[in-house]
Amino acid sequence: MRLCIDQNERMTHATLLLGHADDRSFNTALARAYADGLESAGVEVESFQLSTLAFDPVLRVGHAGEQPLEPDLLRVKGSVERARHLVFAFPTHWASAPAVVRGLVDRLFLPGWAFRYEGAALPTGLLAGRSARVIATMDAPWWWYALSYRRALHATMGGATLEFCGVRPTRFTTVHHVRALDATARAARIERLRAQGRADGARLTARLPADAAVARP
Repeated sequence: MRLCIDQNERMTHATLLLGHADDRSFNTALARAYADGLESAGVEVESFQLSTLAFDPVLRVGHAGEQPLEPDLLRVKGSVERARHLVFAFPTHWASAPAVVRGLVDRLFLPGWAFRYEGAALPTGLLAGRSARVIATMDAPWWWYALSYRRALHATMGGATLEFCGVRPTRFTTVHHVRALDATARAARIERLRAQGRADGARLTARLPADAAVARP
């Protein structure tokens, strides 16, 4: 069963998942600027700083048995169910999302809620009807990330996670070579994310195209 949400509610709600533990970080400033842009376009944003949530990030029995969700994960789950737009913001660790982000995905994006196999090779994405923005910072320059790491984060977090669960489109804002950015460059990036939030928010509050409607059971 796909998640069925009142269309008017979905058109105004976004869930922001912050994967940086430092509230003063550049990464967090980018995410907050993007959220400000969404809100200025009329989107309600519910934010979660993942490092403050109390949950076991280890999927103890895989998908073979039930592992009850902790209260904080239930709050995130409810927010995602209300959302039309998901935002992940985090620093890149080892060409991947940080452990707290992957832990949340492991525990929450489960069969029967985020996806379902129906006999075909590819699953049915049960989070269809939602879009996503991934905001990632990394020390690597863009050319090294593309040539050496083959844009690994885009493949794993984008294609193999969010799009696997039906979230489309999933767009990335990647800030490269962070160590080389001075205060002026960082401020410019922050304002660019604010403008991106306004643009994404305008799309969210506009009328949904016919093919973006959420399937009913």
